[in-house]
Amino acid sequence: MHPDHTTPMSSQPPPPSRGGRRLRNIVVTMALGATMFAVGAVMLTPSGNTAPPPAGHGQPDEAPRGSIEALQARVARLPKDPGGWAALGMAYVQQARSTADPATYDRAEKALRTSLSVQGRGNTDAETAMGALAAARHDFPAALRWARKATTSGPYSSSAYGVLADAHTQLGHYDEADEAVQKMTDLRPDAASLARASYAFELKGNTARARALMQRSLAAAATPADKAFAHSVLAGLDLQDSNPREALARTQTALRTDPTDSALLETRARAYLALGDTTKAVADYRAAIAIAPLPHYLLGLGELEQALGHRERAAQNYDLLRAQERIREAAGDPADTDAILFEADHGNPRRAVALAEGTLRNRPFVAVHDAYAWALHRAGQDTEALVQADKALAQGTRSALFRYHRAAIHHALGGPEAARRDLTEALREPGFHPLHADAARDLLQRIDTTS
Repeated sequence: MHPDHTTPMSSQPPPPSRGGRRLRNIVVTMALGATMFAVGAVMLTPSGNTAPPPAGHGQPDEAPRGSIEALQARVARLPKDPGGWAALGMAYVQQARSTADPATYDRAEKALRTSLSVQGRGNTDAETAMGALAAARHDFPAALRWARKATTSGPYSSSAYGVLADAHTQLGHYDEADEAVQKMTDLRPDAASLARASYAFELKGNTARARALMQRSLAAAATPADKAFAHSVLAGLDLQDSNPREALARTQTALRTDPTDSALLETRARAYLALGDTTKAVADYRAAIAIAPLPHYLLGLGELEQALGHRERAAQNYDLLRAQERIREAAGDPADTDAILFEADHGNPRRAVALAEGTLRNRPFVAVHDAYAWALHRAGQDTEALVQADKALAQGTRSALFRYHRAAIHHALGGPEAARRDLTEALREPGFHPLHADAARDLLQRIDTTS
């Protein structure tokens, strides 16, 4: 997993970060096509089989359409239209995601609060969008509260159940998240719900089932953004399955249709890195950052430049990360896992521990447990680190980075055999990290030499 997607709603859940790239980008849900009705909804049965949904579901509202300019004109013309304000607010959330501009969230909240002031009760659109906004800000307890309001006022809104699923996932309520995803797919088996169903299986390490569901999400995708997202996820699964050539081919094909999709560029950069073509990997990282300077892009490029011995170039990316971190601190938002891992590896590990502890209180998600484990290890607290590393992998999540982190902790605690097992699993994904992949190979060689 690379385990951070009616009414305004994304076809992907919201973002975790390096431990959850799947959740990063938000795009608007499209109308449900007749083809997906024929296919049927996904039932998350223990065996992984699918079954059709119960009959008699109502139709959720369609997604908002139009540019921000068009939505602004709409609310100027109809200032008492709660749906218009809700659509504008969610459009601002989408914009902030794609531009990495946190100030846009303030405009989103203002628009959504206006919608709620016009219609305070039964405003499912605005409640769903407020949940999505809270999730985008990584305030998942607030996202859960808003999602519960939305599913109460709009029990047939699949988008509201999508936000509910996202909040439960990031809060570590995995069974409740599965129930919400199931409800979402029952109501509307479109690209958005299928993407979440796919992620539910990916979190459990079932990449084959995750891939099948993501292929169905791709087939249901009706916008270029949703198609690009599906291709990016499928390429990420290719990388997990040690097939970087397939990941490269997939991203190249998708980028011919949408050459400015930053997530596709970043995924192709990782494919190039796995294949050893660092020149093209650097170029794609730079292209992605030029479109959206997201923290995981900056960290990925910075660490790649560092691995190549380009210290000044690495430092430029790290300086941008630090500037973003200062903005986050000023806003009082919790740290994402990128910030925790960056601080652990390139700053003060004890500060990384403090950041992780603050984040974990409101977001006990697998990626946060992993980041906390690594921060503890870097701070010399390996006994505590192992507890967190085990929690990060308790769902069965396939993450080479998580495995490497736990291997280093096992080795520090004098457990070479446990370290070897995790290193072997981590190295099934070639080039999983610009710096740590080489460190994993070196550590495995040392263990083999001394055993």
